[in-house]
Amino acid sequence: MAKISQIEEFVAQARRVGAAGLTICSSGNLSWRVPDSDEVLLSGTGSWVPELTADRVSVCRLSTGEILNGVKPSMESVFHMGVMRQRPDVNVVLHFQSPYATAVACMADAPHNLNFTAEMALHVGEEIPHIPYFRPGSPELAQHVVEALTDHNSAMLHKHGQVVCGASYDQAFERAMFFEMGCRIAVMCGKNVDPLTPAEIADLESYFLGKEGK
Repeated sequence: MAKISQIEEFVAQARRVGAAGLTICSSGNLSWRVPDSDEVLLSGTGSWVPELTADRVSVCRLSTGEILNGVKPSMESVFHMGVMRQRPDVNVVLHFQSPYATAVACMADAPHNLNFTAEMALHVGEEIPHIPYFRPGSPELAQHVVEALTDHNSAMLHKHGQVVCGASYDQAFERAMFFEMGCRIAVMCGKNVDPLTPAEIADLESYFLGKEGK
């Protein structure tokens, strides 16, 4: 079973997400793969991520979804665990509803190109899948999120919110924050924007990702 210290760190990271304005009240949910185990920690169903407490953290068996500590996980736990099963490199999944990103998710004609800065292209993803509206917690939503994040690190859920994943708490948090930043630019600038060109993005990836690989 997950250690008390791991649950305490999970709670601290959930509150960090809330403090940054990525979730409010009961919106959003967070999960983390417990190292060297078949366990995952998830925010409990109905819990407030910004005020999460240890007794509202669910411990589940990743391979089967079995609840191990009696705390029911978020209704979106199916896609959290589904993403982790598909991607061994993913240890954190964050579903959030930040102000500007959710405003974009509710647009009838939402922009699909948010590559306004280097951070968007490098961290959030050059292409962000847009998932049509499905009822929150539905099998259809879970299926589409898992499929989208099989080869992407972020997704926009129409009339709902956003999902990002990462190898660590910091990586998922960074992606969520830059996602919100890109959407803030889209809302504030409207059509008066000038996204990076494919050549400019390729140059960024060649320089920054190439350096990281050395």
